[in-house]
Amino acid sequence: MTERVARLAAWLADARAAVVFTGAGVSTESGIPDFRSPGGVWDRFDASAMTWPNFIGSVEGRRRYWELGHVTYPVIRAARPNAAHRAVAELHRLGRLHACITQNIDDLHQRAGLPPERVIELHGNAARTRCLGCGAGFTRDEVHAWLDAGAGVPACPGCGGIVKPHTVLFGEAMPPLAMARAERAAREADLLVVVGSSLVVYPAAYIPRHAREAGARLAIVNLTPTPLDGCADLVIRGKAGDVLPAVLAKVRAWATR
Repeated sequence: MTERVARLAAWLADARAAVVFTGAGVSTESGIPDFRSPGGVWDRFDASAMTWPNFIGSVEGRRRYWELGHVTYPVIRAARPNAAHRAVAELHRLGRLHACITQNIDDLHQRAGLPPERVIELHGNAARTRCLGCGAGFTRDEVHAWLDAGAGVPACPGCGGIVKPHTVLFGEAMPPLAMARAERAAREADLLVVVGSSLVVYPAAYIPRHAREAGARLAIVNLTPTPLDGCADLVIRGKAGDVLPAVLAKVRAWATR
């Protein structure tokens, strides 16, 4: 692994526009369970509670969603950035990272110090909500205070409209602006590094393909195989929190030469 870490660090040191693409494997090291692995969220909760038709279609559907959210969001809120998040933020500070495209909804890249404008959130952000009627915004903490006070189904205090987190539910259209920004960043990149993603969730998993098709180097850091391993220029099997700090240390060494 040492040789592969050194090679990835050299590529980052030389890259003109490096992009990192992160998935659940980055945040599980902060204590946030993923969705699909054994023991993940869907082994313990009914996934139908997270579908867009179910949420938008009935008050009871929204009630089941918020019952689930009342349990899962405090876990996200209590999580702290880990070594991988901090390494990504430091790569940007060193001028070696153009953008971070993430499938995660936990706000941990921003909390680690990565400027929000450099984070492209494909599946939204769990810390924010909005009214689907008037567009008013609320923090998730505000909404959870309503839940704690007995509001089974939060409603907009201004217009009475449906309040929904800024996360993408199953069956809901992907945010067009985020998808367009991500595709543009991927096609402009000369290096794209996938970290902690199984690359099986579409359309997000198309993003690394866009980069590869446009001529970028593709590196994958993940504990398990992905469908794109065969076309990657470099594959490193390991935990994000181990690999990225090791890569960062070598990038720093090159930067001080």
